[in-house]
Amino acid sequence: MKILLVYPWYPDTFWSFRHALKFISRKASFPPLGLLTVAAMLPDEWEKKVVDLNVNPLEDADIAWADYVFISAMSVQQESARQVIERCHTADVRIVAGGPLFTAYHDQFPGVDHLVLGEAEVNLKPFLDDLRQDQARRIYNDPRRANLAETPLPLWELVDPRHYAAMNIQYGRGCPFDCEFCDITVLFGRAPRTKLLSQLIAELDSLHQRGWCGAVFFVDDNFIGDRNRLKEKTLPALIDWMEQNDYPFYFYTEASIDLADDDELMQLMVRAGFEEVFIGIETPHEDGLAESGKSPNKNRDLLASVKHIQQAGLQVHGGFIVGFDSDPPSIFEKQIRFIQESGIVTAMVGVLSAMRGTRLYERLGKEGRLIGEGGGSNTSADLNFVPRMAPERLINGYQAILDNIYSPGQFYRRVIQLLKEYRPQPKGPFRVQHGYLGAFFKSMLFLGIIGRERVHFWKLLAWTLIRKPRLFPLSITYAIYGFHFRKVSEQLKRCPTC
Repeated sequence: MKILLVYPWYPDTFWSFRHALKFISRKASFPPLGLLTVAAMLPDEWEKKVVDLNVNPLEDADIAWADYVFISAMSVQQESARQVIERCHTADVRIVAGGPLFTAYHDQFPGVDHLVLGEAEVNLKPFLDDLRQDQARRIYNDPRRANLAETPLPLWELVDPRHYAAMNIQYGRGCPFDCEFCDITVLFGRAPRTKLLSQLIAELDSLHQRGWCGAVFFVDDNFIGDRNRLKEKTLPALIDWMEQNDYPFYFYTEASIDLADDDELMQLMVRAGFEEVFIGIETPHEDGLAESGKSPNKNRDLLASVKHIQQAGLQVHGGFIVGFDSDPPSIFEKQIRFIQESGIVTAMVGVLSAMRGTRLYERLGKEGRLIGEGGGSNTSADLNFVPRMAPERLINGYQAILDNIYSPGQFYRRVIQLLKEYRPQPKGPFRVQHGYLGAFFKSMLFLGIIGRERVHFWKLLAWTLIRKPRLFPLSITYAIYGFHFRKVSEQLKRCPTC
């Protein structure tokens, strides 16, 4: 059996970092971890090939080679997924689809031959068993949660790591919180589940043995969901492994803001090699936090929490949302002020979207306010519900936030603010990451000479060399990030609903 595993094109959003990747000559941020894991669940004797459309085009010969095409995608990739499905139909090749997009919207893909929904550890084996008997059904959707001890090592040999900015690992699934707008608990539940320590170490060994050196993203939606296990077993084991292997990686992940309440946990994460953490701030407006059920963010000084995490040695990246029912007209200025004062350089601001399966989607449906399906993009202003605020005012306010926080003056001031607060704790030998020297020279040309931010760029470099010379590579990285964010923001202004 010949299996072609296809990962659809990821559109240009804040998360894609596509404009920044050009500086380091990489094609995509991460490899398709889900597909590589599914590939490892398929029979060893089957031939397997991965085509990541973010790296290489899908050729007709690839489709003609395959007996089956497996597709996995997130909601934001649906346009590309539909194109792939259409091409497979034209070539009369059968399609197997799974992942978040198809789990939520399987009724919208009548052309897919087999839908393996939910978690692959639960639903893939029954499909494969039926396929061997030539009795495969169209839908497999057992809602049970997987035992992650059964999750195999991803087949890293199916991709070329040189195309990617970072590798990725999944340690656990599930989040103890249940925010109204979030679909994570729908997909993975509220009880955190984790892999065995032996699995985690084996995945690190696998990446290390393949020669990877640099960034590794723990893709868990809330890495600290089971903090007791982290502190007692997982992080101490990670620290030991990193010390034994001379710190070949640095890690980043996602967590809830209550990380700021646990100094021991932050210290262990930093010792283990974590340098960055993405946190859903969402809004500085208390009524918005209450409305959305963002319980860990309520009744706390969010600004102080962010600064405490940065001072502990973790750079904070933040997610922000406008469009809550309770948002007052002043929300846009409040968001701008908070982002600037916090020093969150990587501020991902989006308009609220009601994704299928969430409590928000159900509530708005009951209120008769849904007007379409959410596209899953964090940069689209294509509303799929009727907001309380006048739509034009909401979209204009959203654009005003982006224009402000990603203007060169504001952005570079925020970089310096972060560098003042951030207290890194370097470990292991200094390594020049692949593509860094090229990125430095490209940044001097595109940002320091051609770019409209050139005055701010040189001021940042001078300030860093004088005040925080060890953070010079980080200042270059963030300058390049700013270039990407401005590009995406400009595209949004030209086409708000794209």
